[in-house]
Amino acid sequence: MSETSNAQSQIRAAIVGCGVIGRTHSAAAREFPEIVITALVDVVPEASEALAAKIEANGDPKPAVFTTLAEALAAVPVGLVIISTPSGLHIQQALEALDAGKHVVIEKPLDVDLSKADEILAAAEAAEAKGLVATVISQHRFDPASRVVDEASRAGRFGTLTSAVASVSWWRSQSYYDSGAWRGTWAMDGGGAIMNQGVHTVDLLLWFLGRPVEISAKTALLAHEGVEVEDTAVATVTFESGALAVLHATTAAYPGLTVRLQVMGSKGSAVIDNDDLAYFHASDAADPSESSAMGILGGGNQAAVELAKYPDDKVEALDPTVYPAGHVRQYRDILAAIREGRPAGVTVRDALTALATVRALYVSATLGQPVLIADVIAGKYNDVEVRTGGSASHPDTRAGVSA
Repeated sequence: MSETSNAQSQIRAAIVGCGVIGRTHSAAAREFPEIVITALVDVVPEASEALAAKIEANGDPKPAVFTTLAEALAAVPVGLVIISTPSGLHIQQALEALDAGKHVVIEKPLDVDLSKADEILAAAEAAEAKGLVATVISQHRFDPASRVVDEASRAGRFGTLTSAVASVSWWRSQSYYDSGAWRGTWAMDGGGAIMNQGVHTVDLLLWFLGRPVEISAKTALLAHEGVEVEDTAVATVTFESGALAVLHATTAAYPGLTVRLQVMGSKGSAVIDNDDLAYFHASDAADPSESSAMGILGGGNQAAVELAKYPDDKVEALDPTVYPAGHVRQYRDILAAIREGRPAGVTVRDALTALATVRALYVSATLGQPVLIADVIAGKYNDVEVRTGGSASHPDTRAGVSA
């Protein structure tokens, strides 16, 4: 275990959902001596047994395995519940854990359904009032590059934020969607390239630019079959400040490109590419000789200087399948919040805003019109059955191609 801090008391954890993301949480938790995984929960016993065996092989006590969270909470001591099940189960299981008086960590997204938004928000805020932590994974907020951009934005170093471009250009094979019955479904996946792959980037976009007001979007299924949801989406977002953003996500960009987020303002701009700070320039740190009336060529790249402010962290992009650096960074904050009795750095309300933005994107694409985020949160569109390609498209027809 690489974390060296000594905890005053152990935090006993249960991981609910022992698939790929459950294993990621297990690996992240192992970096902290104070976390002891006492229970694993999965409706597929083979999945929980396999993870339990891996944990034991790593030299840690073998957790007990269960098929339901209720069974685990009744049988073994648990103080922290980590939810890494399919997205459509998140709020239901989080409410169960919070009702039992446990700290809760929910893997992104918060859920796929906003109908219980008020209930989970009230439960989370009530838990926080009691000193419990309720948080949702948004690990890229804790990347050094994201922290640099956020702090510069809050300090006004970019001047007036004017626009942003966020693009998730990934590839997912047909076998990826075929690997699980829940994948690519509205009921359990909650959406495609935006909800599943792009929600982290949506969260960062909102974190940097502030409260979203309106969104206008289109979605399409262009490179996969037997999938309900989109593999390509584009949208424009208007923020309360007046800033504008372009949001793009796809799982049809073979062989897979990077996630790129550009933030631009009247006094500075930044580019995060593949979780790394590829470019940063703020006029308050610029050499006057670099200034240009037109600015066509841009200013000098100050990224290295800004990243040097975080000497105790790794600044390079890391492969999360080898070392879940982002989750580890967020768990540092989660554990500090538990010790200090404060809210975590990412709250359920934060995650709810991101989820509402994604839902608004799908509603806009379905109805073929701009949608106000506030109307989505208020439940105005709860009865809209979203679909890929919008109301004007036949579900079995892609652009220029007959079913």
